[in-house]
Amino acid sequence: MSQFKRIAIVGSGAVGGYYGARIARNHDVAFLMRSEFEVVRENGLRVKSVDGDFHLNPVSCFSSSSEIGKVDLVISALKATSNPSLPDLLAPLLHETTAILTLQNGLGNEDFLADHFPGRPVLGGLCFVCINRGEPGVIHHLAHGNVELGDYNGYGLADAVADLLTDAEIECKVLPDLGLARWRKLVWNVPFNGLSIAAGGIDVAQILADPQLLKRSKALMSEVIAAARTQGYEIDSEFVGTNIEWTQSMAAYQPSSLIDYLAGREVEVEAIWGEPLKRARSAGCQTPELEKLYLEICEKLR
Repeated sequence: MSQFKRIAIVGSGAVGGYYGARIARNHDVAFLMRSEFEVVRENGLRVKSVDGDFHLNPVSCFSSSSEIGKVDLVISALKATSNPSLPDLLAPLLHETTAILTLQNGLGNEDFLADHFPGRPVLGGLCFVCINRGEPGVIHHLAHGNVELGDYNGYGLADAVADLLTDAEIECKVLPDLGLARWRKLVWNVPFNGLSIAAGGIDVAQILADPQLLKRSKALMSEVIAAARTQGYEIDSEFVGTNIEWTQSMAAYQPSSLIDYLAGREVEVEAIWGEPLKRARSAGCQTPELEKLYLEICEKLR
């Protein structure tokens, strides 16, 4: 039996809804929901997945953290742009030993949580998944789905969280170096989330099919690898080719940042592009393609 008797999902969009629904089939999971609260309370949460569809009904969903109460594990899947709201959202959920797992993109999320909730276990998880929200209460899982996670501040709970995810039929790997994992994911997120917006709203297949965009993708990946090296993280240059091959399997997939952009929602600009650029500059690492892309995205969002 898991040591996490009660779990809360904060940010029940595509990522939080998908992984939360898988966990909720075998565990007590409370979903904090806003826009889809009424629909999910009435009709449940439906996952249309390449690994098999399923329907979670009823769903233990709530419109406020105080209604949920104390839990043993909080999984944060909010966009990083919503981090300023996390202290108020999470406070009612925490008892003395509650662990916090962030499944957010980009750099700095674990630091934020550890700073605002000192003395509590903080973990980071990276989701390698093609997933989109459909109509209210429906999530489309298109490909992949594995999670890589690690402890951030040394409480040693990564194995216990991994067991929880594995029990939910989520492929999971515990990493000894969470920082390295964050930079490895940026190797994909920086070019494909970014160019999909900068190029006017295109999917990953269109990026790969355009010789100039493909060239830029590879250059951006190489710059992220170089920036990671200045932070003490070694990533083999062959990882560029690995990411291109992985992306080819996604077909006409729209990255999450593109979906936010097209929907008029906030894009995680600083977490995905701004923070890596800032850290590269501080280390004296030249990343002209990353800087160019960052400026292009900022211009698009004005």
